[in-house]
Amino acid sequence: MRFGIDVGGTKTEIVVLSNSGEMIHRERQSTPDNYPDFLDSIQALIHVTEGRYGQTSNIGLCLPGAVSPDTGRMKNANTLYLNNQTVAEDLEQRLGRAVRLANDADAFALSEATDGAAAGARSCFGVIIGTGCGGGLVYNGQLIQGPNAIAGEWGHNPLPYYQESTDGPDQHCYCGRKNCIETFASGTGMAKRFREAHGFSAREIPDAKSVMARVQNADPKAIEHFNHYVDALARALAGVINVFDPEVIVLGGGMSNIQSLYPGLSNAVAQYVFSDQLNTRIAPAKHGDSSGVRGAAWL
Repeated sequence: MRFGIDVGGTKTEIVVLSNSGEMIHRERQSTPDNYPDFLDSIQALIHVTEGRYGQTSNIGLCLPGAVSPDTGRMKNANTLYLNNQTVAEDLEQRLGRAVRLANDADAFALSEATDGAAAGARSCFGVIIGTGCGGGLVYNGQLIQGPNAIAGEWGHNPLPYYQESTDGPDQHCYCGRKNCIETFASGTGMAKRFREAHGFSAREIPDAKSVMARVQNADPKAIEHFNHYVDALARALAGVINVFDPEVIVLGGGMSNIQSLYPGLSNAVAQYVFSDQLNTRIAPAKHGDSSGVRGAAWL
């Protein structure tokens, strides 16, 4: 059996997979609001699960952040109390066994490359387009991890071919830069830009779903905005293809559930790829919201 744990801002989930990838057990609990309670909760969750099956396992853990190669401590975690902590070492000391950590986007990519939408492909770019934009790269079944622990972080590159006349005014990102891909391709960014362009309040347009509801109702402004979204996403994905040339791009996160995104996306991407033909397959995640925790187990 393989144990995987996915830590989110509000919930923590554990799964147990068989070696063939069958999900044997799945359980969720609230994520604590401080680090000592976090360690206690993970330890208790593992012990209870092991007691249920009478078997121990090394642990895979995916977190909303990365481990700094320089310090061995967490960085960039939006669960703030995890930052600057030696999570793996602290858990290994408590549990007496190996704990493997990965960024949640990396775990998503590994899951989909192992037995998901990119199973059997040599190379995969796993994309999360939800509240933010994350990504992970897998080659020959292995995560690509570089010296800065940021492989696949495409969301904080600038949007290719940005022009104010077609893309609207500068978008300022929380990272301190402007016109990051995340500010255009995330669901949060898509909704924010629609509000700004047409004078809606956050109450009227709280999220991308509300924009897509207007698309379904044939609102011409919403349709134009969605068409621009597809083009901006295509430019961003083409930049990754030009560098990594993956066999498959797997989309996850809330925006990946928009079925009307897929029919025209490959043709849109092909316009910006440095090739006479686009052979990269673009597909939605097979395992959906379970991909992150499954990837943790595959670690």
